[in-house]
Amino acid sequence: MIIQIIINIILSYLLGSISGSMVLGKLRGVDIRTMGSGNAGGTNAFRTIGPLFALGVVIIDILKGVVSVSLISDFNFYSNIDINLISYMPVLCGIAAVLGHVYPIYYNFKGGKGAGTLIGVIGIQFPLIIPYALLSWLVVIVLTGFVGLGTMISGVVMVLITYLYYPGGIVSPFGFFSILMALFLIFTHRSNIHRMIQGNENQFKKIMLFKK
Repeated sequence: MIIQIIINIILSYLLGSISGSMVLGKLRGVDIRTMGSGNAGGTNAFRTIGPLFALGVVIIDILKGVVSVSLISDFNFYSNIDINLISYMPVLCGIAAVLGHVYPIYYNFKGGKGAGTLIGVIGIQFPLIIPYALLSWLVVIVLTGFVGLGTMISGVVMVLITYLYYPGGIVSPFGFFSILMALFLIFTHRSNIHRMIQGNENQFKKIMLFKK
């Protein structure tokens, strides 16, 4: 029983550790971690290489979350797994995939900030969150130009929508997951917070409604 859970978590982590930006960067002969902010996520890919490259990165990163939750979490080599533990399997695999994305074993534990893979997990677990999170993300970027701030606000919105609409609310397995991931997004964006406080955070000014 416990062995099965550990196997699924490890497989999800290993899948999550496959970095979209590193895979595509390898094909182009570049290491995105040496460019821009040094982050291996979609935002840095967009800023340093371009929209098509960033789109490919995001698609790969989202698929990691989708496969972990929809496929790996269903692996069952043993027939006596407790039903209560099964209910936690998708969120455990989702957490493992996000952790793999942020701390990839293949790339010296230096990866992205978790948002792309988290979108894939949410898209399978509770897709109702996606339009609300996307809208809040866009509103924040249009008003402030801060992509990282938009991502963190989207994490808070995820918890709110889970509380309002998910069966069992925030006391369900997915509810605990949403709170944990919202806090984790803030943690992975701590450098963005520091730069915003210092006044030197990059802004996506092309989309801003009010430009200084």
